[in-house]
Amino acid sequence: MTAPTGEVYRIDWLPGTDVLHGTCHCGREHTSQDPIEMWEWMLAHPNGHTVDDPRGAGA
Repeated sequence: MTAPTGEVYRIDWLPGTDVLHGTCHCGREHTSQDPIEMWEWMLAHPNGHTVDDPRGAGA
């Protein structure tokens, strides 16, 4: 078993839509309708959301 890292990943469903809103532990944000794509984006930190997602400027 590995020690906890303290990293928190959060994915919320936007009610009334098929949209998921994710927030990485670094503060970047991303939206997607595909849960697999969302987790791939999250787990690719930091390479998955540096240049390719201008919306992810929150921190």
